[in-house]
Amino acid sequence: MSDLSIRTISAEEHAAYLASQPSASFLQTPGWAAVKSEWKAESLGWFDPAAPDQLVGVALVLYRQMPKVKRYLAYLPEGPVIDWDAIDLGRYLRPLAEHAQAQGAFGLRMGPPVATRRWTAKTIKDAIAGGQQPKLGDVRADVIEPSGATVTAQLRALGWKAPRVGEGFAAGQPQYVFQVPLAGRTPDDVLKGMNQLWRRNIKKADKLGVEVTLGTPADLKAFHQLYVETAERDHFTPRPLPYFEKMQAALANQPAEVCDFRLYNAHHEGDLVASTIWIRVGEHSWYSYGASSTAKRDVRGSNAIQWRMLSDALEAGATVYDLRGITDTLDPNDSHVGLIQFKVGTGGEAVEYVGEWDLPLNKALYTAFDLYMRRR
Repeated sequence: MSDLSIRTISAEEHAAYLASQPSASFLQTPGWAAVKSEWKAESLGWFDPAAPDQLVGVALVLYRQMPKVKRYLAYLPEGPVIDWDAIDLGRYLRPLAEHAQAQGAFGLRMGPPVATRRWTAKTIKDAIAGGQQPKLGDVRADVIEPSGATVTAQLRALGWKAPRVGEGFAAGQPQYVFQVPLAGRTPDDVLKGMNQLWRRNIKKADKLGVEVTLGTPADLKAFHQLYVETAERDHFTPRPLPYFEKMQAALANQPAEVCDFRLYNAHHEGDLVASTIWIRVGEHSWYSYGASSTAKRDVRGSNAIQWRMLSDALEAGATVYDLRGITDTLDPNDSHVGLIQFKVGTGGEAVEYVGEWDLPLNKALYTAFDLYMRRR
């Protein structure tokens, strides 16, 4: 079979194609280009030569310029949106490489939305308690996804390289995430799947009068103040307020059938105790960012707000609720384990993706950029 053709498409064509799909990452919506405005962005579409007007795949490509020269790293976060079960992925990826090279790219990086392994909450809980396996990847998976191995083999054969862990310019998106499957489940089913502590905390928040409401763009400032407080407490570097204002404007202004962006607030007796950002594209919903106050931890605002987002995801027809990234450490003495244990309490599953893959188009420039990113 001949390769597909590829060309730049409009944001409207891009959005319409995504609206016709079961789901896609919000990082592959045309609106995300406005969030990453410091990068050059392009919407691409694949077409079958047999039906030249029919889109068969799309991508948002972000171009990051190399210092001092007009050459770029072309990045497709959690994309592209193509048929990853295709017998010959080269029909999509060879034209992509040619197009990127013509645009001045010295390398391509993408994150195929393809899962490789899954671990149940019980398996993870038992592994942490046992203390024998310090890494999630060392634990025997409950489910092995055959498509993961197939895609990995095809990418290697096409010359793509998996980034080495802990080396080179860091992967942009997490390889391990935690998700709650929702397909065919009721709110009662989801609640019963949670551990006893989660159920008790949700009940306690309700009894103490914690109210969860939808926020407005005007509430982003209060969200950000709480987020900065959370960053100081949990020792991470917070993003600035303009980033979230840009994110809200870019994602919320897309057609409703493409992307649903919401801000949630949890109040107790007038005090903001938790605030979160929720996003949905098709059947996939994400808990994207969260913040909670150090005061009033005992009213369990974080559990209440998660339960509301989970319930709303179900009501919107989502088949998965994605709590985003987790580290792969299971060492009980590691500070990151607390976050994994919080997410495990939802009764969901840890999912490993194939990760982000690189295709050097100009090996000398690619190596130079890699070295630059390591030394920053």
